[in-house]
Amino acid sequence: MRQGEVASKGVWKGDPLGGVKAPQALIPPDPATRFARSAARLEALSAGHPMMEWLRFMGQLAQAQHVVATALRPQVEVNLAAVDQAVEARMPPLAADGHRRDPVWRDGLAMLLDEFDRRTIPAPARAVIANLRDLEKGALEALADGFLHGVVAAADAGAALYVAAALQVYFTRLAAGLPATSLRLLPQRGLCPCCGSTPVSGVVTASGQTPGTRYLYCSLCGAAWNHVRAVCITCGETRSLSLKGILGDAGAVKAETCNACHTYAKMLYQARDMKVDAFADDLATLGLDLLVAEGGWARHAPNPLLRME
Repeated sequence: MRQGEVASKGVWKGDPLGGVKAPQALIPPDPATRFARSAARLEALSAGHPMMEWLRFMGQLAQAQHVVATALRPQVEVNLAAVDQAVEARMPPLAADGHRRDPVWRDGLAMLLDEFDRRTIPAPARAVIANLRDLEKGALEALADGFLHGVVAAADAGAALYVAAALQVYFTRLAAGLPATSLRLLPQRGLCPCCGSTPVSGVVTASGQTPGTRYLYCSLCGAAWNHVRAVCITCGETRSLSLKGILGDAGAVKAETCNACHTYAKMLYQARDMKVDAFADDLATLGLDLLVAEGGWARHAPNPLLRME
């Protein structure tokens, strides 16, 4: 008899306190694994993929991010008093559009660009990196502000990709230093409790103490937070949701569409593939985005490494 089952005479078997456990509300990012996991997954998904070369390049970018995330010094200190004030006000303590960035993020960008000196990349990418190195700090900060506010000029799209990647590393390291037990989910449940950014995708778990739980993964800082399933992460509607997928694939990635607000969000299912990665699998399933967009749904929020292209 399994734990929690009732015997024929009504006697409870197993741990009487071991019933249904509440899912962990927030999972902080781990800078030591966040980007390495995405890099490995992108490399694996690229084999035989129609966008093989591009996925491999994005894998190189993720690997460069991993190097910076684990080597960049010093670690930026988190102002715990300010964190407590933000949490009390139900605001994200690292609000991406209002956070005062430490200059160390530019050091991370320089390290990221240096990593590509040792890699084989297309000539246009090499030219973008060379031009980016020549920018003054004021121009770099302006690019960062533009990215975080969702305003990037077409002429800056190439440079913004590397700026976005460096900011992901910076905010991931910051979020990892937050006192997770003190944080609270925001009233706007579709936004990251750490930095207020939108999720890149959601993952429905198949293991751990609460399998079947849905976690949304922040597109900027990499934190994950619990969000009730069968609820639109854009408008909160429950009656107009459906799942869309590509016929004949493994079914690990679906688009959850909402007919109330006409948006969709990517959902990844570990029960179909335990190796799914919220960031890599999103990039590798752009075909699903195209099909759903043709059906009239708009994406809940763009992938930050794609929205400037």
